[in-house]
Amino acid sequence: MHPDQLVLTVGTVSELVADQFPQWRDLAITPVTSHGTVNMLFRLGEQYVLRFPLEPGEPADKKAWLTAEADAARRLLGRVPVPTPEPVALGEPGHGYPVPWSVYRWLPGAIAGEPGIADSKDFACDLAAFVLAVRSIDTEGRTFNGGGRGGLLPSQDDAVDRYLAASHGMIDVAALTELWARLRQAPRESAKDVWTHGDLMPGNLLVRDGRLGGVIDVGGLAPADPALDLMPAWNLMGPAARATYRTAVSVEDSEWERGKGWAFAQAIGALAYYRVTNPVMSKTARRTLLALLADATISR
Repeated sequence: MHPDQLVLTVGTVSELVADQFPQWRDLAITPVTSHGTVNMLFRLGEQYVLRFPLEPGEPADKKAWLTAEADAARRLLGRVPVPTPEPVALGEPGHGYPVPWSVYRWLPGAIAGEPGIADSKDFACDLAAFVLAVRSIDTEGRTFNGGGRGGLLPSQDDAVDRYLAASHGMIDVAALTELWARLRQAPRESAKDVWTHGDLMPGNLLVRDGRLGGVIDVGGLAPADPALDLMPAWNLMGPAARATYRTAVSVEDSEWERGKGWAFAQAIGALAYYRVTNPVMSKTARRTLLALLADATISR
């Protein structure tokens, strides 16, 4: 998926575990199929999951990133209505793998792509309860740090323009260009930063018995525009569940429009970039953008 992506085998993972965590050396190691774009995943026994960054970097920088990710995970533990990742340990480079890696407790569940979830009002309410619980955590004066998504929508202009240009032949770029010109203007004068998950993609939502069973990849937890966590309304939900989600989160018009803007910015960035290397991510992006175009047509 990435030009400099790292390669890792079960054999190397086994050596890393045996050297650094000998108490687990006899546990089975199984690759986990994932459409994520940041980590390679391996299940360790029944209780743990190993997360190995896909891209290289300075080990100290990666360690700081993984430490911050673990801190974010600990901030959520026990404060939201569904299970979230629990950090267990931090591994070091070795055996040819050049950067640190992490160990978390395994959370059971299927990713939110199974039939019926997109139209489930119960699932929409479950996710709304999670988002409201995250928003209720005191930011202690923290505000958006200025990186990535979550500040002001016009900050995404350059990236959106670049990815729109790369998407010709895949989708109606002219209609999307017109839509972005409107969404980027959604006002945010009075919306205060709140804690947000920041990456509520279907692959980060776990389903158990038809309900939300957990939320993973919480390392992006940060104060930001509250509309950022409205993205599932378009990247996952159909019209009925989308309306339920909006009501359950209690979203007014300008925030709803900004939610569309953040969903747009994420999706257009993934559509062409992952077309070959991660078709599931690219198809999710296309579905999101088509849902946004359909919403725009209905609202006219």
